[in-house]
Amino acid sequence: MQEFAAIVEQGQAKVVPSSEVLAYTGPGFAWLHVESMEPRLPTDMRGTTLSEIVTSALTATETRPRCDAIDHGAILNLRGTALEIRDDSDWLVSIRLWVQRDRIISFSRTTLGAMPKVRTAFLDGKLADPGDLVSMLAREISLELDPHVAGLSDQLDDCETELETSNHYGLRRVVAQIRSTAISLRRFVAPDRDALDALTSLNFPWLAEEDVLHIREASDRFARMTEELEAVRERAALVHEQLTDLRTELVDQRSLYIAIVAFIFLPLTFITGLLGMNVEGIPFAHHPHAFWGVVLFCIVVGLVVFGWFGVRHWLRR
Repeated sequence: MQEFAAIVEQGQAKVVPSSEVLAYTGPGFAWLHVESMEPRLPTDMRGTTLSEIVTSALTATETRPRCDAIDHGAILNLRGTALEIRDDSDWLVSIRLWVQRDRIISFSRTTLGAMPKVRTAFLDGKLADPGDLVSMLAREISLELDPHVAGLSDQLDDCETELETSNHYGLRRVVAQIRSTAISLRRFVAPDRDALDALTSLNFPWLAEEDVLHIREASDRFARMTEELEAVRERAALVHEQLTDLRTELVDQRSLYIAIVAFIFLPLTFITGLLGMNVEGIPFAHHPHAFWGVVLFCIVVGLVVFGWFGVRHWLRR
């Protein structure tokens, strides 16, 4: 478990024990951030003024981006990229915030990619109120996530290029992975946008006009990413259909070639089988050039059958 507790007053930040943040009432504002894999608050936070609803929202096992007003504060859940992606967890992690006029309490299970920049700005005294912190956190989360969404689109562009050059072997798995990632991202990116839109509509006194503008900018970025993820998902589905059609066409083409070869050899097999019977009366059985005559006859028959396929246009791709 890791804790970060600090207070900003008159542009000066200082790190303090978490108990001071819990009891803080101004004139600046305090921030307590807890990172823990356990779905419960630290011992010294239990039995405080936090209501059961707030405590449950901060420590919920499964979360979805949301924003709800409770009394004079707001519960805000957002999803962003993790600072370190582990194989056993999602790379989009949740941060839950209880925001009041003079205090913010946040909780996450894994370090958010945007958290170091926000923490540095807080300690430098650049964040004067909860609105500044929330707006910067929303902006940094959207900026961290934007390259990942753009990267999916670039990967799909590469797949479409390989598809045009007929180098489509192994693309099915890549396209399926891109589509799966896009669906997974959209599941949280769109609610992030909705949560920020809900926050700007609550009109809290600690949310200045400039903070609202920054939050709306982040919301617009989330909206654009949502639209891009929708486009990636639809394009991936289209590319997958094209790959399926190409594979079906390839199988049909190979089946046709096999059928042509089999049809050519069908009369030849009949001729050689007929002449190879172990009975008396086979024509030219003792003629010295009979073998080459049969070979020539088989070649002629094969060419005739092959020419018939050409006349019927069965050899065209």
